[in-house]
Order: sequence, then structure tokens, then C-alpha cells
Amino acid sequence: MKQVRGLSRRSVRRRTGRVLVEGPQGVREAVRFAPDRIRDLYVTAEGAQRYAEFVEPAREHGVVVHETSEEVLAAMCDADTPQGTAAVVDWAPSTLASVLAARPRLLVLLSHVRDPGNLGTVIRGADAAGADAVLVSDGSVDVTSPKVVRSTAGSIFHLPVVTGLDIGATLSALDDAGVRRLAADGVGERTIDEVDLSGPHAWVMGNEAWGLQAGTRDACDEVVRVPIHGHAESLNLAMATTICLYASARAMHA
Repeated sequence: MKQVRGLSRRSVRRRTGRVLVEGPQGVREAVRFAPDRIRDLYVTAEGAQRYAEFVEPAREHGVVVHETSEEVLAAMCDADTPQGTAAVVDWAPSTLASVLAARPRLLVLLSHVRDPGNLGTVIRGADAAGADAVLVSDGSVDVTSPKVVRSTAGSIFHLPVVTGLDIGATLSALDDAGVRRLAADGVGERTIDEVDLSGPHAWVMGNEAWGLQAGTRDACDEVVRVPIHGHAESLNLAMATTICLYASARAMHA
């Protein structure tokens, strides 16, 4: 129990190379897309019946399934209500080189994102929009934190997530790979409805509080804004990113 609970600390996750996945959505997707990486699956008696759709396939795949009480599960988990199941999974980080080698069409690069819910929601939105990967700069919240993993609702097992990237070097690598860099910022002269989104490109998104630094905007091929038609001062980072990604998906599938 202490070992699983310890995964709420970044130092433990780094030392062990494991992450804690809480709740049925995340555990189900881990079973579906990364069963070989699951170390242990924990489930309550009620959860074993309710979530048989993935508990039984996990057992058949050789995953060790531990039946536990709700109290013990709650003590192991970071979430107040883990909803009857959790799993310990080996973390498999991706690299920028492998992402670019696959000749991506749609990427999102997050610069110094600090809120766990925002990062997790961006990963989920990128997955839904059909993005090829999510790139995360150094100085950002840890993608393996339980709050981020929960917020992805299992999407963290669907697409590559590259972390710890230097923004300048990454922008240069994208340029070398023929990927246009579109800075999403309110100072953009053109909106997402006016820019060409048909070719390979990456949306570059800034920090929740201060947005993109001037040097980062200047290093991009174009600065694009999301139009605001009402009186809102701005959009939440995750919301703005999802809007941009879906504009790209619409252009690519037109």
C-alpha cells in the first residue's frame, strides 16, 4: 500500500519508472492499449463485477489483479474517490525524434504549462482531434502526476507524449522536419478560420498566466488567434488548444 501511495510523489515515479492510474476510464485504456506495461491492477469486490469488461481481459493477459477494500484503495490513491479500481503501470516516454520520424501532420507544443488539469485535458483533446503527439516543454507540470493522468481519461495511452523539451530547439527541429509552427496568441493578425491548416503543422501554446514569450512567437511561422465574439477576456488554455486542434482536424478531413 505504501509503495503504491508513494507514486503520488514525483521522486518515486522517476526512481521506479511507474505511474499510478486511477479510475475505470484510465485503467480500461491501459488494459486495452498497454497491457504489457501493467504491473498490478487493484479492484474492489464491487468494481470487479462492474468493470468485468476490462478486469477479466487483464487477468487473461497475465496481469496480477488484487481485490481490495474501498478503504485500502482510497488509502493507496491520490484521488478522493478512485471509483473502485486503480493500476500501477510502467511509464513509456516518447522522444521527439521518434515523433518526427513518423512524419506527423498535427502536433501541439505546450510551453510551460503548469496546471495538471489543463495538461491532461489537452492530451485528451489532442487524442480526440486525431493529433499525432503532444509535446511538452521543460518547466511544465509533470505529465506522470496522478492528477494529469486522471485528466487524460485514458488518452495518455493512445498517443505519444514527449516531455522536458527545450522550446527553441524543438521549434528548430519542427522547422527542419517541414512542420509549420503556429503560435496561438491573441495578438495574431489572422484567426484560425483564415489561416491555411491543410499541411503538417504544430500549434504552439503558452503558459496559462502569461501566454507565449515574445521570442517564442517570433520563432514561429505565424501567430494566429482564436476569435472571441463575446465579452470574455480570454479562453482557458485547454479550451483554446482544443478549438485550434479541431480547426486543424476539420481542415485536414475536408
